[in-house]
Amino acid sequence: MLLIRRHLPRSEAPAAHPPAVAVELPYDSRKRSRLRLRLPDDRELAWALAPGSVLQPGDLLEADDGSLFEVRAAAEHLLRITADTPLALTRAAYHLGNRHVAVEVGEGYLAIEPDPVLRDMLAQLGVHAETVQAPFQPESGAYGGGHKHGHDATFAEDYALAQAVYRRHEPPAPGPLRDPHAR
Repeated sequence: MLLIRRHLPRSEAPAAHPPAVAVELPYDSRKRSRLRLRLPDDRELAWALAPGSVLQPGDLLEADDGSLFEVRAAAEHLLRITADTPLALTRAAYHLGNRHVAVEVGEGYLAIEPDPVLRDMLAQLGVHAETVQAPFQPESGAYGGGHKHGHDATFAEDYALAQAVYRRHEPPAPGPLRDPHAR
């Protein structure tokens, strides 16, 4: 069995690297920090990544024998949501987000994993949902780490990032306080 020893996000992968074997994974497998799978050539591949890791298309995985694997998004069953107006699509996005659903946002469409209850909700909102076969690449969240709660192990990291964003937008601190009655 090949064990993955290093994960190189696509943003950190060298432009020129040795050839990599493509590994097509559905979203559910790409968001698992621990996985064991059989490759088409019958080899086994396994990894234990940091909790909360999500593999993105283009990421490289380096095995203990030095071989490289490039992550690809496999085609899977999805609901592709379109609407007659931008407002209707925005409303659908709001209601899906309010239900903490993983959503891919594309030019003029949303995509989600199939769910009959959500499909009914979307029909009531007056948008169109069709079943398609396509790679699924949902949004990762405003701060890049997906949906989190304060009890998660990564809360301190997420909080620090949110504070850094806030500090970039907060007004400058006022000058020193002075006594208005002082002469």
